[in-house]
Amino acid sequence: MNSPITLDALKVLDAIDRKKSFAGAADELFRVPSAISYTVNKLEEDLGVALYDRTKRKAELTDIGRMVLEQGRLILTATETLTNVVRQSASGWEVELRIGVDSMLSFRPLYDLIEAFQMEHPWIAIKVVEEVLGGSWDALTADRCDLVIGAAGSTSDSSIATSPLGTLELIFAVSPHHPLCKAVQPLSEQVMKEYPSVVVADSSRTLETRSAGLLDGQSRITVPSISKKIEAQLQGLGVGYLPVHRIQQELQLGQLVALEVERIDQREPDIHLAWHKNNKGKALSWFVKKIQSFEHNLFLSA
Repeated sequence: MNSPITLDALKVLDAIDRKKSFAGAADELFRVPSAISYTVNKLEEDLGVALYDRTKRKAELTDIGRMVLEQGRLILTATETLTNVVRQSASGWEVELRIGVDSMLSFRPLYDLIEAFQMEHPWIAIKVVEEVLGGSWDALTADRCDLVIGAAGSTSDSSIATSPLGTLELIFAVSPHHPLCKAVQPLSEQVMKEYPSVVVADSSRTLETRSAGLLDGQSRITVPSISKKIEAQLQGLGVGYLPVHRIQQELQLGQLVALEVERIDQREPDIHLAWHKNNKGKALSWFVKKIQSFEHNLFLSA
């Protein structure tokens, strides 16, 4: 079905409204005033409605004319956005970049990068998701993300490229009112597992799920994110290891207390930036290079 409402006609209506006159629109669009009048008259004739009230000294939009203009501007904006997206995609820029961030890390450095990126490439959509434990690797292998920040440990998948981000420092912390604060330190596993461990659910959907900080025979309280784990331990619901950079304020205020434990096996995992080697997208490359250029790991900062 052919519509009499063309992009050109919408541009004319937009120009008339912004320049406050047919003559002003003609100047902006490099046309003679009669051409502007013809476009409007033809649109009114084809639609069978009056877009302008010409009974007054200066023509004004009718209610229907105002509606056509407002809806038309949405169409013009959408068309411009689509044009830019297509051009960028053709030149190697992605339509959307999907970034997964491990729950343990600070999101602020990524938000700063996204702000800088959008200043340069406002038409590229950015999708940020939070992943937990093996979920970071799973997000890549299952193609849920193009880039993951903070993937812990390693992967056997040779199609994935990685770049080290540092070591995640964890400490065993509890509420100052928790019974373990009165126990003899360093704490033995036998004493620790008498109390529930607060654990974050692994977000992996296809790979085998992982667990961390859970002792054999210890009961658990499972929460959806590291933020909720911190909240639970602040309330004294359970115990567990927490990333130091996420609880500095709570430690300084005495809301959490760090306790010594007898065993600290693999409590400080190496974390990585990871992406698919065959992904040559320019947006992906932009973020990888920016993150690799950090003098220190801002994702592990308070």
